[in-house]
Amino acid sequence: MTPTHQHTPHHGESGHHPGHNSDRGQAEILDLDAEVLAEHIASITGWLPLKSEPRQIVDLGCGTGAGTFALLERFPDAHVTAVDTSAGHLQLLREKACTRGSEGSVRTVQADLDADHWPDLGTPDLVWASASMHHMANPDRALTSVRELLAPGGLFAVVELAGFPRFLPAGAPESRPDLEERAHAATDSFHAEHVPHRGADWGPILTAAGFTVEDERTITVNIEGARSEAIGRYAHGSLQRIRGVAAPALSPEDLAALDELLDTSSPNSLLHREDLAVRTERTVWAARRA
Repeated sequence: MTPTHQHTPHHGESGHHPGHNSDRGQAEILDLDAEVLAEHIASITGWLPLKSEPRQIVDLGCGTGAGTFALLERFPDAHVTAVDTSAGHLQLLREKACTRGSEGSVRTVQADLDADHWPDLGTPDLVWASASMHHMANPDRALTSVRELLAPGGLFAVVELAGFPRFLPAGAPESRPDLEERAHAATDSFHAEHVPHRGADWGPILTAAGFTVEDERTITVNIEGARSEAIGRYAHGSLQRIRGVAAPALSPEDLAALDELLDTSSPNSLLHREDLAVRTERTVWAARRA
């Protein structure tokens, strides 16, 4: 990985690039993402148009294991090779595997997926890449590697985010209505430069790389309802990371209001709000070698 491709990892992005932030901070967001969106991740694994149950799976940009363990829940007889550039994330994943009693079903591989040559990842029936393809400096090269990796008839599942989720209701906070949208807008130029493939339509890209896209599905996430401590922490961690990128482009008034939301000692902290929700979209493409 070259420094020009380092960036602040986004919420829910397994990201094969670690960025400048600590693994611990990103790991917490990844774990909360897995907890809050578990039902939606399970619906994706259940939707995959597989011809038979996969025995060998590769999870590219696995992070702390949201996809790895969702896949093992769906396919308990499978073996997953979990790949990430972060040693810290892989250590956490191994600890989870031991806690779950599934250490015999998981192998971790530390690798830079932008490298010219990948390590031996076996011949998987299923390759899963959730929120990791857009981190690639050269997605075409990575797709060539995936195509060469897959077993005949194997499936490649690409899951991507529409962007950061939204948490606050419309018009919030009262002191600076619609602050969240302005904070997101303030990160747009940064993301356009550092993560140009985020939000891309991977269908044509997969086709050009020699895959046949068999199906595509967009899942709309809208988790409303009772106060959830996990959603509060998820919102706080996500907006804390957005602040790191958005701060220079925000007005002093917006920045002060954002800092109040992030101040855990403030009565107006995100952690004390009872009107939070998780609103986002995820799209999955299911492709085979043409």
